[in-house]
Amino acid sequence: MTDSDYPLLGLKVLDLSRVLAGPVCTQTLADLGADVVKVERPGQGDDTRHWGPPFLNGDGPSAYFLSANRGKRSLALDLAQPAAAETLAELIRQADVLIENFLPDAVARFGLGPERLAALNPRLVSCSISGFGRTGPLAAQPGYDLMTQAGAGLMSITGEPNGEPMKVGVALSDVITGLYAVISVLAGIQARAKTSQGRAFDLALSDCTLASLVNIAQSTLITGERPRRWGNAHPQIVPYESFVTADGHVMLAVGNDAQWKKFCTAAGRDDWNADARFQTNQQRVRHRDELLPPLKSLLRERTTLHWRELLASIDVPHGPVLAVDEVLATPQIAARQMVLPVKDGQGREYSVIGSPIHWQGEPPRKAFAPPELGEHTDEILRDWLKYDDPKIAELRAQGVVA
Repeated sequence: MTDSDYPLLGLKVLDLSRVLAGPVCTQTLADLGADVVKVERPGQGDDTRHWGPPFLNGDGPSAYFLSANRGKRSLALDLAQPAAAETLAELIRQADVLIENFLPDAVARFGLGPERLAALNPRLVSCSISGFGRTGPLAAQPGYDLMTQAGAGLMSITGEPNGEPMKVGVALSDVITGLYAVISVLAGIQARAKTSQGRAFDLALSDCTLASLVNIAQSTLITGERPRRWGNAHPQIVPYESFVTADGHVMLAVGNDAQWKKFCTAAGRDDWNADARFQTNQQRVRHRDELLPPLKSLLRERTTLHWRELLASIDVPHGPVLAVDEVLATPQIAARQMVLPVKDGQGREYSVIGSPIHWQGEPPRKAFAPPELGEHTDEILRDWLKYDDPKIAELRAQGVVA
């Protein structure tokens, strides 16, 4: 990546994270031009390399790993080897940013606490990602996305009203935390530009997930009431959910009373406009159990295409309910170049999801394939640390690198 139009070109990121939250953060930084060195254990690598099926071509990298590691370079370094400590310290001295998601005992064992990091590199911006953060009674406990969705309240508000608590269909707590980590890193870089001092950030999956509950959590603070599950409905807006049509589903998202009036007229139900129970959103929320049954019956009478054309003609927000393969095939995805071809170090050609970040003056969009385990070990040791061939050979003989 050499184009000067990438905003983070020249930024050196040392990625000691694995699985998803940290890799989402560092992948986003790589998309923006940073040189991301992903440190992985020799012979094993990031856990997600083995999380499948599916695997590329049946025996290649897992789809899980490919989803969060594009654009990085892989350094196979065994941090458990005492001789690796010097190399790790030198990498830290060269880095602008460090991301890690170790448990507290590993942080101490590898010398990655904020005080030591600051001693090694006062300008370093570091971000620690863990299940519960570095403080509090749960700090020492491991945290995975599923546990966090359950323990931070997300599962309790997800699912059908009379059904069981349900996780979101992707590891959303990890993804949200990874994006908060990006924000933290960029804030640290900005602060460093003013003070020449780095910053140490402490992010918890549980905190980030709770913050993502936004209006739901705030409503509980105001009312003291436990939120319920609404399925695809909205607790504060009616109608704002998916509806069954004659041949499928359609999302109807009436955001204000003017849109509601237009919908009623176009649908031939001016009587709803005249009904005091339904004239305002506040009233529709209060009387949703009286409005929704006849509204659902009405939408079942016509096809999805009929409703989409009608709603488009009156500028009422709506949309189809698409499967992932359908989404990937849409003209909008093609226009936004959200699916990009790559060719990896083994010569395999396939497609990856592109970065969702676009900017004015952006160079032609391209993606860089996720790395093979240890693919760039020698290259990184030369680039970052100026190691010569005998030094690299010595480390390899000691089992420090591979």
